[in-house]
Amino acid sequence: MRDEPAPVSRATLRDVVAAYVGLTKPRVLELLLLTTVPVMFFAARGVPELGVVLATVVAGSMSAGSASALNCVYDRDIDEQMRRTRRRALPRHIVTPRAALVFGLTLGVLSTAIFWVFVNPLSAVLSLSANAFYMLVYTMWLKRRTTQNIVWGGAAGCFPALIGWTAVTNELAWPPVICFLIVFLWTPPHTWALALRYREDYANVAVPMLPVVAPGAVVGKQIVLYTWATVAMSLALWPIADTGLFYPAAAAVLGVVFLVEAHKMWGRTRRSDQLSVINPMRLFHTSNLYLSLLFVAIAIDPLLMR
Repeated sequence: MRDEPAPVSRATLRDVVAAYVGLTKPRVLELLLLTTVPVMFFAARGVPELGVVLATVVAGSMSAGSASALNCVYDRDIDEQMRRTRRRALPRHIVTPRAALVFGLTLGVLSTAIFWVFVNPLSAVLSLSANAFYMLVYTMWLKRRTTQNIVWGGAAGCFPALIGWTAVTNELAWPPVICFLIVFLWTPPHTWALALRYREDYANVAVPMLPVVAPGAVVGKQIVLYTWATVAMSLALWPIADTGLFYPAAAAVLGVVFLVEAHKMWGRTRRSDQLSVINPMRLFHTSNLYLSLLFVAIAIDPLLMR
């Protein structure tokens, strides 16, 4: 008897569909929508028009999915080598790079068209600008070149706060800019906590995330500084946007929780550089909860003032 080659399993239709959905990074998508819809309630000072909300959610989902898919195409070389990303569609060869590229570009074109026709041109331009910034500035320029990659590149993920406002008002103002800055300042501690957990992955592919090139104690200190800045910016929304008392109360309580966790992690990084001691995912999950509940408070506040 001679050895026969093992049969090669073919991807099922379900696998392919799941792969295309995975290209859009649904967890990132959820977070982006969570900073879009509450700002629409805030801009409307109540419940916004349902049709505008639906169009914004659909177009925003397509836009974010487009950026994620194009990012997967460009980063497929390092995604194959990282534990966190090697189960994505392109490293598993379920979807070809060309198909993923067409998919990403198609989503981008459709999202821009929906924004332009069913929302307004300003929101369409902001959405397209966010995609271009994410791909050209963050993915293709900053990510593999500087430890400040996520600080400046993370600005792309802040645009939904602006888009939620312009979708309702068709103009920019200071309140959405403050919301933009909240997400901008929140992004480094959130991302660096995750990067601490996977710092060996980033080191293996030569992506200079801060936790790769700096000791844990330095990362912990930077996380604390950005967390303080985030909480301060969240409280600035109260006088600038003339909110009710519910929002600043919620922002203060959530801010205290976020700060306590950031300081605790900084303390752990000063005792040890071992991941089992630092436990960065605790802060990562806390940061997710913080931003989610903060923007829920932004949506609820105008409803309580009616």
